[in-house]
Amino acid sequence: MAYAVIAMEKIMHIPDGYLGPATYGSLWAVMLPIWGLASRKVKQTVKTAEVPYLAMGTVFSLMAMMFVLPIPGGTTGHISGTTLVAILLGPWPAIVAVTISLAIQALIMGDGGITAIAANCFNIAVIGAFTGSGIYRLITLPGGQGRQPSARRSAFAAAIAAYLAVNAGALTASLFLGLQPVIYGESGSGYFPFPLRVALPATMLPHLTVIGALEASVTALVITFLKTQGGRFEKNS
Repeated sequence: MAYAVIAMEKIMHIPDGYLGPATYGSLWAVMLPIWGLASRKVKQTVKTAEVPYLAMGTVFSLMAMMFVLPIPGGTTGHISGTTLVAILLGPWPAIVAVTISLAIQALIMGDGGITAIAANCFNIAVIGAFTGSGIYRLITLPGGQGRQPSARRSAFAAAIAAYLAVNAGALTASLFLGLQPVIYGESGSGYFPFPLRVALPATMLPHLTVIGALEASVTALVITFLKTQGGRFEKNS
């Protein structure tokens, strides 16, 4: 178990060699149309004057994932910022922003595998954006007479959404990894060797505790600041 935790360092950024061709190839097939749809959605909904916000979302996600937190077991973790970007810009722009961030990390910084870009984008960008924005909107449904949620309610909703979103992404990542011994056999595959009974707790325990709490706190703090300052807040796209 301890070795599994060490082997799963920053596992939300799945490295090359952990997923077999059947898995990462299927995820590329899934992500290509999603990227195409996200691109069209952004062209339709994001105005020229709002493009800098999209760039800022990319930079925020990139910076958030660069700061790692030591976790017991000899591994590290980090937040993604996906829920925050999805709340502020909408899920489709968030997918584009976080995808660009993940691609930069994989191609330039060596953080996350190149073959696993689609898998990482699915776990962090797609799952994170739709889970986070969906839960946030559900909690902050307008009250009587269409009143907008208070700063406290928005911060609470953002924290819950961010916590659940980052754990949902971690769950899908652990499922992809834990299925490799099922697909290729537990020995001689050359891919991720640990079954689901090891992959699930090794991935989820840090996210359910430290990483989830940090993601929730940062998201809530930024939303509180934006809400109380009366500036641009959220876009329902």
